[in-house]
Amino acid sequence: MISASLIRDLQTLLPASAVLSVREDVAPYASDGLSAFQCQPGVVVLPDTETQVIAILRLCHAAGVPVIARGAGTGLSGGALPREDAVLLGLAKFNKILHLDPLARTMRVQPGVRNLAISEAAAPHGLYYAPDPSSQIACSIGGNVAENSGGVHCLKYGLTVNNVMRVRAVTIDGEVLELGGEALDSPGYDLLALMHGSEGMLAVITEVTVKLLAKPERAQVVLAAFDRIETAGAAVSAIIAGGILPAGLEMMDKPAIEAAEAFVHAGYPLDAAAILLVEVDGTNEEVSDDVLRVHDILAVSGATEFRTASNEAERLKFWAGRKNAFPAVGRLSPDYYCMDGTIPRRALPTVLHGIALLSAQYGLRVANVFHAGDGNLHPLILYDANTPGELEKTEAFGAKILELCVAHGGTITGEHGVGVEKIDQMCVQFRPLELQAFHAVKAAFDPQGLLNPGKAVPTLHRCAELGAMHVHGGQLPHPELPRF
Repeated sequence: MISASLIRDLQTLLPASAVLSVREDVAPYASDGLSAFQCQPGVVVLPDTETQVIAILRLCHAAGVPVIARGAGTGLSGGALPREDAVLLGLAKFNKILHLDPLARTMRVQPGVRNLAISEAAAPHGLYYAPDPSSQIACSIGGNVAENSGGVHCLKYGLTVNNVMRVRAVTIDGEVLELGGEALDSPGYDLLALMHGSEGMLAVITEVTVKLLAKPERAQVVLAAFDRIETAGAAVSAIIAGGILPAGLEMMDKPAIEAAEAFVHAGYPLDAAAILLVEVDGTNEEVSDDVLRVHDILAVSGATEFRTASNEAERLKFWAGRKNAFPAVGRLSPDYYCMDGTIPRRALPTVLHGIALLSAQYGLRVANVFHAGDGNLHPLILYDANTPGELEKTEAFGAKILELCVAHGGTITGEHGVGVEKIDQMCVQFRPLELQAFHAVKAAFDPQGLLNPGKAVPTLHRCAELGAMHVHGGQLPHPELPRF
């Protein structure tokens, strides 16, 4: 629990309305997008200046009190899950665009600025920000950096780390760091890249400078239907092997197609077992040539049908179905659990077949929606949390999917992060010496372990426990995680 004296000290640093400690006031902050795990925060603070952030962190550092930074709360791995003994540092008020330079094609923003708002502000100058997570209407840029988010166009244009030039952040003891810069490269270790995907464990981000791109002259999307999901998976590799680098290459299976079509009416073929959305962009000549080549590759790869968006409105409608797939699938089941793993493209058919076998084994339906171009899978496991034991069974199923990804040369996360959700699977992917290196990096920034404790990197003791349980056929529950 947070002491009354610490709350009083926080109230001397912030307006009374920016320090929340009453149960009804802190309840909305009890979880992020992974609502299966919830905990009432001890206190919530809502600063609106970097000076206030520095003062809060120095106070907590001196008192030995943990701090958990939170952006928009759209994360899907429990990375912003609060604790009763911690201060939850909300950054929603840091929502200003500080400077737009259309000539240098950069924008300096506060961490609470929404992903989509960046492109909206840049649009009058013919510019946009490339990373576009499906939650871009709500997710914030600070959270995108913390999780190294991607989106449907990350195959060609990269993840957040490839589109950020500079980050300003504050360490737990109140020191301000300037990582990166306005130039294309900076001297010394690449600490800017280290901050990406650090999940709030190294420092609190207070400012981000992003790289903007010129809007392409033309973009066109091809929708291809397949009668087998494995055939669609093989077609993904064929497109890349054909020398084409699509701006977006997405895949959906039949349950996801049906849900998205009922929700958005995007014009998806309901008789298909899977569809691919292949978008190419560039000059008019490049796009015309690439579309023809994509058609040829899809025909040889076993596509039963393909449609090319005839105008911008149809292109956006095709994408609307994919970007609204998550809420659409929510209509199929009382609950769903969104997984996030990454595999080499060549393993797509094998892993998709493996997920189908696991679905039959656990008796739980799966809708597959994912970034096929970079092998980032998002299987959505459908379940009912009101059925006793079904959430636990769903989590066990999800863990097996992640282990399947690792077994085929992949990773346990592509863009959602580890948080609390996948912390045990870190023991599957990494060896003790590698985990020790992670802990050493953490200690270099935060020796007392006060920033977002218990997230992302498991203790070696925990991994040893898991190893012993696997040898004896048992299974450990998530450590100290309150259930909803």
